[in-house]
Amino acid sequence: MAKGNGNGSSNGSANGNGSSNGSANGNGNGSKSRARVGAVLEKTDEKIRGSQAWLAIFRPGSVYRRGYTDSPRNRSYVIMNNVLYHLHPVKVKRHAVKVSYTLCLGGLSFFLFMLLTVTGIFLMFFYRPTATSAWSDIQTLETAVAFGSLVRNMHRWAAHLMVLAVFLHMCRVFYHGAYKSPREFNWVIGVILLTLTLLLSFTGYLLPWDQLALWAVTVGTNMMGYTPVFGGSVKYVLLGSKEIGNDTLLRWYVLHVLLFPFVIVIFMAVHFWRVRKDGGISGPL
Repeated sequence: MAKGNGNGSSNGSANGNGSSNGSANGNGNGSKSRARVGAVLEKTDEKIRGSQAWLAIFRPGSVYRRGYTDSPRNRSYVIMNNVLYHLHPVKVKRHAVKVSYTLCLGGLSFFLFMLLTVTGIFLMFFYRPTATSAWSDIQTLETAVAFGSLVRNMHRWAAHLMVLAVFLHMCRVFYHGAYKSPREFNWVIGVILLTLTLLLSFTGYLLPWDQLALWAVTVGTNMMGYTPVFGGSVKYVLLGSKEIGNDTLLRWYVLHVLLFPFVIVIFMAVHFWRVRKDGGISGPL
């Protein structure tokens, strides 16, 4: 009995030692393999981040360069050297991030402009600015193009809402006294943007080439024609001839899809830049 127990115990101990030795060898080999893979990855990362191409793309102080330390100074340095991060200031005033009754009218105006750009590009694929095909293209867009009626109505309503949003935004700025020093220059830029928004809306009114559009252009150009000294010349330039015709539609189409959007983008960039330089969004009175 005792001998049997001794053999059994010794065999069991031997088997246990074998298992422990196997586990130790397996863990040791696995740790060495992971260490080798980690060393290779670290060496590769160091080689890539030290390459001339990497250093040319990412400027000093970037979080993607080696040696970056997370400190307030380096955070500011990253923001100043990064286009996307630079769109937001390093510090934001508390009132600027609160949801107020104005509902971010400036940001809403910018969003509507982007929506108008996207929907307008879609409409340009199906519209020809000629007197013989403009109205038929609008009808085709409404009836035969997938989601054509939806996109056209989105474009039309976004244009109306943008005029309203820009006007209410300027009312908010006036009510809060944000046109005062040091924001006088940005107030002038805002007035120019309101004027350009109205012109952008008015030039798009002609493009369907229906009776409403024709009479709106007639009234608008006649008003321009009564301007002292150079009124007749301005009217001729807008019409392209002495009467409303195909040249008128083409000119207003170019104004609507190219000139005014291009000028608005420039003035919006200056407007946003001045908001940043003047201390951020103005607070309440």
